[in-house]
This record gives sequence, C-alpha cells and structure tokens, in this order.
Amino acid sequence: MMGKSVVSRMFHDIVLVGAIALLLGIMIWQGLRFGGSPDPEQAVGAWSAGISAAVLVFREGLEAILVLAALFASLQRAQAALTRPISAGALAALAMTVLTWFVVVWLIGLAQSTFSELQVQAATGLLAVVVLLVVMNWFFHRVYWTEWIRVHTRRKTDLAQQLKAGLLTPRRAFLGLALLGFSAVYREGFETVLFLQDTRLRWGMSVIELGAGLGLLLTLIVGWLTLLAHRRLPYQRMLVLTGAMLGLVFVVMVGEQAQEMQLAGWLPTTQLPLPIPDWLGTWFALFPTAETLLAQALAATLVLGSFLVVKLRTARAARLLETSPAQSSL
Repeated sequence: MMGKSVVSRMFHDIVLVGAIALLLGIMIWQGLRFGGSPDPEQAVGAWSAGISAAVLVFREGLEAILVLAALFASLQRAQAALTRPISAGALAALAMTVLTWFVVVWLIGLAQSTFSELQVQAATGLLAVVVLLVVMNWFFHRVYWTEWIRVHTRRKTDLAQQLKAGLLTPRRAFLGLALLGFSAVYREGFETVLFLQDTRLRWGMSVIELGAGLGLLLTLIVGWLTLLAHRRLPYQRMLVLTGAMLGLVFVVMVGEQAQEMQLAGWLPTTQLPLPIPDWLGTWFALFPTAETLLAQALAATLVLGSFLVVKLRTARAARLLETSPAQSSL
C-alpha cells in the first residue's frame, strides 16, 4: 500500500508540474507575442491549440518510453552494455525527427507556392486528423501498442542470445540494437511532426514551441523517472488519461478541419439557425453549419463506439477465462 501511495503521489506531482508549467508558459508567451494582454478570442484559440499539441507530444513520448523501458528491462542486470546501442539509436531518432520537421516544412513551403493557403491548411489538417486516428486506434485497441512492445522485446532477446552464442558479431549486434532504439522513438516522432504542421500553419511557431515544449518537458520527467531512476509509474492511468484527452482533441480537430475544407471550397456550407456562442467555436470548433456538426457527431460516435467495443470485448474475454477453468474441471 505504501508503494502504491508513493506512485500515486508521484503521478499527481507530474500532473501538477505540467499544469503549472502550462500556465507559466502561456503567461510568458502572451507577454512575448502580444506585449501584454492579447485579443481574448485569439488567445483562447491559441491556448486550445497549445494544449492539444502538448497532449499529443506527451502521449507519443510516453509510448516511446514504454517501448524503451521494455527493451532496457532485462538488460539492466545481465547485459547492461547492450543498453548503449539502444540509447544511441533513440538519440539518432530524435535527431532524425528534427531533420524530418525541417524537410516537411520545406515540402509544405513548396506546396504553398502552387496551391492557395486555404487549400494547404485543409490538406495539412486532414493529415493531422489521420495521424490522430492512428493514435486513437492505439489507445482503444491496446493490443497494437502491446504487440509493438512485444516485437521489440523479442527482437532484442534474439540479438542478445545470438551475440552470446557467437552467431552474431558485436558490430552487427550493435547495429541491430541501435535500429530497435531508433524505430521505438522515430515512429512516434514522425507522427508528431505530421500532426503539428496544421497547428503551425494556423497559429505559428510560438504555439508549437509552447505546446510541444510542455509535452516534451513532461516526457523528459517521466523518462527520467522510468529509465534513470527506475521508478514504476501508473502508466496505464496516464495512457487512459491522455487517450481520453486526445479523444476530445480529435472531435475538435474534425470540426476545425471541416470548416477549413469549407473555406477551401472542398465542402459545401449549410448554415443552421442555431444559437451557438462564439466561445464554443473558439474552444471546441462548434459552428452552426450542418457539415461541421455532422462531422463532429461522426467523430464523437467513432470515439465512443470504439471505446464501447473494446469494453465489450474485454468483458467477453474475462467471462471466457472464468468459464474455461470450470469446464476443464468437469
């Protein structure tokens, strides 16, 4: 019980540090960007975009940490030296993620010289929605990221055993383990780069620096506690919390994307006589048009439907486990 209370307090401390860092970051950002109090509507929209970026960066970082922790787990005692190539691969993935950012920004710049600004924003927004769909799929169907961890762990074990048996040269083992560390981090980094492009075009780099910086700070805290301090944190709770927040981000982003596609002429605009206040449009992308509301309704149905399907499958699997021992005893 003592250990659980310590872990629970540690989790609450991480959340508290993140909230404080977010508030301080927003205050500093407001002062630097606007020279004082900004326009309320513009500031609220930027807050929403910054929070969305922070949640996604932290979520992707958490998944990478879980994979790295699984790779390091058995090596810390028996073959600690093999953690070095994994760490080298992870660092190389971070560098490649930064390079990918500049390449994607350059490619979008080329597209902007050919297509209109609204069309480019609509296209990057659609890409961000697809990335979120992938991330949400991992959240609701835990088998995907658990299998991702299992594949990396199995490959690490095979490389270590082949090296010990003399079937693999140290150089090839180093490259193989480095590639495992690289793929564990770069997959998440690549998804993050694609997702953040829409936020960059809509709100500028200052919002990216604030949101991604906060998400990276939280990731570094969890990474230090997990990989260096060897503390067990409530990862499942953090995954569920960030997944639920991403569900809300997904619904909001679908509304924003539908509006961008309307402005680009890709979707019709059917105005509805609904008394939706402006602040709902700023925070939650709720607009009085049939297309945007229908898109968000479908997105919300997808999120809730996926959650219910997984809960039903989990309950069914639990019932099968309960009945199988009874049947075998007969």
